[in-house]
Order: sequence, then structure tokens, then C-alpha cells
Amino acid sequence: MKTTKPKTTKRRKVDPELIRQLFERFEQDKPEPKTELNYSNAFTLVTAVALSAQATDVSVNKATGPLFAIADNPADMLALGEDKLMQMISSIGLYRNKAKNVMAMCRILIDQYGGQVPMNREALVSLPGVGNKTASVVLNEMDIEPAIAVDTHVYRVSHRLGLVDTSANTPDKVEKQLMQVIPKHWLTRAHHWLILHGRYVCVARKPKCDICIVRDLCPKIGVDFTLLV
Repeated sequence: MKTTKPKTTKRRKVDPELIRQLFERFEQDKPEPKTELNYSNAFTLVTAVALSAQATDVSVNKATGPLFAIADNPADMLALGEDKLMQMISSIGLYRNKAKNVMAMCRILIDQYGGQVPMNREALVSLPGVGNKTASVVLNEMDIEPAIAVDTHVYRVSHRLGLVDTSANTPDKVEKQLMQVIPKHWLTRAHHWLILHGRYVCVARKPKCDICIVRDLCPKIGVDFTLLV
């Protein structure tokens, strides 16, 4: 009986010169990009990132400003209590479930890690409310491990700029391809550049191409962007 080999999709190669020009311009525009979430230590960072799921950084910062002023460590957060925490983050989407996760995370941090946030991916993703994307943001921001957390902005911009191909149809696949094509010396900052570009310039329905610093490098010039969102 004749057997047929399964079809394999050959990945399109990304032009290294395109990568170089893109990220040189991002670097020149914002040499040291950082997360727009406010934090003062590893605990407030992981908490803020976890709270930011399906919420804007602005809304999270508005809630965590007063919160972190009185509870910037696991012990103080537990002392605050779940009801008070829910009250203080009630302006953030899914706040009830997020409050439960934060409290559960604090108990684990105290019981298993001496009140410190573990700085490795396996331990981070085992914490309540902390998934792979949150772990990537924390490890990258703390300069522990280069990572690219793929949110809707990174996903959109990566496809529009041709940094990934059509086979990258999930956040994990986009992250894997980006990690392969972006040179190591740009990796820790690439996450922020792509997010900021998508948040303020290459927006979903009406991208601001007139102010885009990489407009001439974009393969989507002239395309109806409303068809791509």
C-alpha cells in the first residue's frame, strides 16, 4: 500500500536586512522601552501583570497606585484581605477572580518561597493567575530571560510587518518565530517596541501610517486594514 508523506509548510524566510532596519529605527526612537505598568519590585510587577489580563495598563495603574502604597509584598497583601482587595481593584475587569488568584499566589509565595517571587518560568507559571504570557513579561522586564509576550498588539504588528508568516496563527507560534528571527541584542526590548507600536501607531482599524517610523518598510502599505483585524 502506497503511503503519502504529510504535507509540511515551509516557513518563509524573513529578510535579515528588514529586521535590522526595523529594530534600528525602534531603538533610535526609544532606546530603553519599558512596560507602562507601574511597579516597584518583583511582587508588584507580577501582580500588576496578572491584573492586566483583559484590561488596560491605565486602568491597572489607577487601581494599583493606592493598592501598592499599602501592600507591596505578599504578607501585607494577605493582611489586607480579599474583600478589601476586591474593593480596591473593582474598576479592573474580572476583579473578583483576580483578587482570589492574588491571595492564593501570596499564600504560596510565603509558604513555599519565603515571600519572594521565584525568578524561573516553571515556578512562575505554577502560581495562581500567572500564565506563560505573564511569566514572559516578568522574566523579560526583570532582565532574567529574554522573552516576547504576545498580546493582541504584538500579534497584529508582527503579521503586518512581515516578521512572522501565516503559519504563526497562535500567540505561542508568533512568539516562537519572533524569538528565532530577532537578534539576541534586541530581544529584551523587542517585546516593548512591538507593543508600543501596536498600541499607539499600528492600531487595529485605522493605523496611523502618517506618523509611522517604519512606514516605508511595511509590506501592508495600501492594504485595507479593516480586513485584517
